[in-house]
Amino acid sequence: MIETPNLSVWRNLKIALFHLGSGMADVITTGIWNRIMISDLGFSATPIGFLVALRYFLAPIGVWAGRMSDRRAIGGYRRLFWIWLGRGMMAFSIFSLGWVTASLARGDASDAFHWLVIIVSLLLFSLGSALSGSTFLALIYDRSSEDQRGRAVGIVWTFLLLGFTIGGVLFGVLLPSRGADAEGTLPFTPETLETLFIVAALVLSGLWVISLIGEERRSSGSVTAAAGSEHAASLRSDLRLAWENRTTRWFFWFLALSMLFAFSQDLILEPFAGEVFGMEPRVTTRFAAYWGSMSILATVVFLFLGRRYKRLNNTIMSNIGVAVLVVTFALFAVSAFAGIRGLVTPGLILLGIGLGIWNVGTLGLMMEMSPFGRAGTFLGFWTLVVTLARGVGVSGGGVALDLARGLLGSPAAAYGLVFTIGGVGLAVSLYALRRVNVGSFKQQYETAEAQPSQVLAAAMD
Repeated sequence: MIETPNLSVWRNLKIALFHLGSGMADVITTGIWNRIMISDLGFSATPIGFLVALRYFLAPIGVWAGRMSDRRAIGGYRRLFWIWLGRGMMAFSIFSLGWVTASLARGDASDAFHWLVIIVSLLLFSLGSALSGSTFLALIYDRSSEDQRGRAVGIVWTFLLLGFTIGGVLFGVLLPSRGADAEGTLPFTPETLETLFIVAALVLSGLWVISLIGEERRSSGSVTAAAGSEHAASLRSDLRLAWENRTTRWFFWFLALSMLFAFSQDLILEPFAGEVFGMEPRVTTRFAAYWGSMSILATVVFLFLGRRYKRLNNTIMSNIGVAVLVVTFALFAVSAFAGIRGLVTPGLILLGIGLGIWNVGTLGLMMEMSPFGRAGTFLGFWTLVVTLARGVGVSGGGVALDLARGLLGSPAAAYGLVFTIGGVGLAVSLYALRRVNVGSFKQQYETAEAQPSQVLAAAMD
């Protein structure tokens, strides 16, 4: 007898602590480390962008891990094995990344050893993120009933946004300005930088452990999926169904384009404020708190409105969110071109609102387009699309900035051009979204499931 999944609100809040830590980890890499390496230590944005984006380019591993977690248990656990392994790698990498960055800040030569440690650290961080990301979403799917999944995802991703806010404030306090005590010195001490990363690794480890204790029952067997040749459908067959469906093709393009251009600002936003307007690291570190708090507000409001007004579905919310992001990028572009510092804060506010609405709608669409019985595989595939596109966006923002510098000469104009490209790309993604028909996808998939001759007919977990 299969136990009916039920995720209470209390346990939902507990498991959401996982993404509180995820948001804070994101602040460390793309809100602090990138700013220090580009603006304060003077390294080129292109290699830093590719290093930060490693975790997105390694996303195919998440598809494999999701599928493995669908089909078999390791040590009696389907999802937790991969989650624990991945998060352990991430915690260790934060320790080592903090040590080597502080060493560079002390003026040690930027030799091959330092860069080897940086590359290995970010490789471990990236592998850990890939192994644990899609399997955590699959755990949420397993733990909640169909009518609880909207609330479950909403709370979990609200905590992710809360992690950006808390991380921005906490890490800003841990990395205070040292003042103008000596000309040419960094605005922080290497010791405070190293302490910041050590504290971050300990706090994140604690959050990840607490959030997942008791959230998956240990099974006695190694294979958890129902037996039978039907379940043995290949990954290629699963993905063929997704691509042959017109709706999923358009959904693929929407996910890819919106994620790519929305996060083209991720690497360069804090350096933009530091280089163009002279803002200190303790100020730009709190950018995540500004837009993160607005994302939380937007998420809560639209989760409430979505439950109250059924016509406000995930597709409509995604449209609204992307439209707000288009306006956001326009503000940042005007701020850069015209040198108007006062537009940065309104831009951060709109960035948070747009991301919040967009997250609610898009994550809901990802769940709706992940058939029961293959949640790990399909969520892994959508996670693959999202993370690869985000990686291209993050690294592409750095590459575009360096190219624009060479083309335009002016740093302000270079940043403005990158923001303009991002806004145009987001507008294009709306075209793809308008052609996504969730009802058509569900109908076609249910028809395929009902016919044994179809490739993807499979037994339920």
